[in-house]
Amino acid sequence: MQLRDQTVLITGASRGLGRALAELLAARGCSVVLVARDAGDVEAVARAICERGGRAFGIAADVADKDAVYAITGQAAALAGPIDILINNASTLGKTPLPLLIDSECEDLERVLAVNVVGPFRLTKAVLGSMLLRDRGAIVNISSDAGVEPYPTWGSYGASKAALDHLSRIWASENAGSHVRVFSVDPGEMDTVMHALAMPDEDRSALARPADVATRIVAMLEDAGRAPNGSRLQASHWSASV
Repeated sequence: MQLRDQTVLITGASRGLGRALAELLAARGCSVVLVARDAGDVEAVARAICERGGRAFGIAADVADKDAVYAITGQAAALAGPIDILINNASTLGKTPLPLLIDSECEDLERVLAVNVVGPFRLTKAVLGSMLLRDRGAIVNISSDAGVEPYPTWGSYGASKAALDHLSRIWASENAGSHVRVFSVDPGEMDTVMHALAMPDEDRSALARPADVATRIVAMLEDAGRAPNGSRLQASHWSASV
């Protein structure tokens, strides 16, 4: 997939992996639209990218807010053109310290599912039709090994990522035969604020840098042969130079 001049919508883009992806894709010649809840943070990242010669726009919104989804995609298209790539990166752990399922509040589970599953579902619905009409595009859902392994206390988050993985496979199956790819990526353990909240005693020096993981994900976007429609990929298995 040729990335130059593509329009990319990235959620959770004010820090961590989302920010790293925005910076790298802008450097590759994409127009990037960043979405995050805090207006000051997302606008600061967009401004920094523009100051380095990139093309970036910030939108303050909560992907869990059903009334915000079409405003996000409409504003993004108005600012940067039709969305060619959607990266559903925004995520929440829920309550921390992470509780056992038996101690989890129903409302906390609902919030995790709203951010990690329903938000990506709505955004995908909002952009997929245009991609199919143009017969090109990619949707990347950022997953986790917690969606595969049953880690104690990671129940709400893990269940949400398992659901997101399977949604990715179903979207891909339903649109097989088009030139629109849908795939999910397990980025592995990264040195991020979210990881610190979940595992505050972890040795951060052993964790991957978001910028390195972003490099691998960008390579996946470029190489359809190694990142086919419907695949679930592990960033740690990739060796890429972008």
